[in-house]
Amino acid sequence: MEFLAGGRAEVRITRADVGKRVSVRRRTGGAAGEAAFTDAVGVLTSWDEGVLSITRRTGECVRIAESSLVAAKVVPAAPARRKVPAATVRELQQVAARGWPAIETERLGEWTLRASGGFTRRANSVLPLGDPGLPLDAALERIVQWYGARGLPPVIVVATGRAGDDEELAAELDRRGWTAERHTRILISALAPLADTATDTPPGSTGDAPTRVTLSREPGAEWLALYNRTGGSGAPSTEAMTVLTGGPSVWFATVRGADGGTAAIGRLVVDGRWAGFAAIEVAPAERRQGLATLVTAALAQRALDEGASAAYLQVEADNADALALYDRLGFTDHHGYHYRRARPAGES
Repeated sequence: MEFLAGGRAEVRITRADVGKRVSVRRRTGGAAGEAAFTDAVGVLTSWDEGVLSITRRTGECVRIAESSLVAAKVVPAAPARRKVPAATVRELQQVAARGWPAIETERLGEWTLRASGGFTRRANSVLPLGDPGLPLDAALERIVQWYGARGLPPVIVVATGRAGDDEELAAELDRRGWTAERHTRILISALAPLADTATDTPPGSTGDAPTRVTLSREPGAEWLALYNRTGGSGAPSTEAMTVLTGGPSVWFATVRGADGGTAAIGRLVVDGRWAGFAAIEVAPAERRQGLATLVTAALAQRALDEGASAAYLQVEADNADALALYDRLGFTDHHGYHYRRARPAGES
């Protein structure tokens, strides 16, 4: 990789370049047989107290001491892909889990037990990727005990509707009386076209899209007031805040209305090539002005700037309005999932 400028290496990045794609070389040698320098390319996600954090396209975060820098420069982002990405069910399950991380996890073979004080089913359910390492009945008994000790209902995520799903597991759970609930669709899209929709404001919308949407790393009080899982119920729990702000690179979008109130919000998590969208909500009095589209576009541009190329989101299968919006934006159906909940003890 070429760092030379005018015949010598230079560090040509500053803290003002946080959020840009950079290429850096750092000094790592010293021991016999050790490479003198190591290179890294990715998004400069922070530069605090003498340490740079660079997030690679894979989602890996590399921390680099400022004192070890030998050369660095901003590099152009890779050309945005516009085709709907190819992905397996397992890949999307893993990406979605990292983007909405549980506070407490425990492995059961290749399954992961997750708990977060009851904040959302996604962060309080078993993710079954492969073999639990035990006969199914023994694994289910362990799951019931684990969740019971935390005062939570035993719940397992079951993927459906595509090769590599959990159809066999669903049948086994059905035979054992684990009830199905909360059917959800996983939608995907190329990322670049979503950013383009910033210019497609419908009749009646006002303001300039890029300047109306404010992005931040933390959800402020205005954002939380509109978020339907915490709004109107006082300060959010520690568990809710931990899950909301967890993930490789998380952003929160807020749009202010003409009256100064919160008109719309959204959440983004960037993880390698994937950008996950969630909590796209518009205040009732501000609907039908294209604000959900503006929020999605602003977040999509942020994800493109960090090197992502594909988008995903999760929406409940009976949310017709949201499904219609995402269809207009160009999302396509990938697969579905639902939750299986153990029948309470003593219930026939």
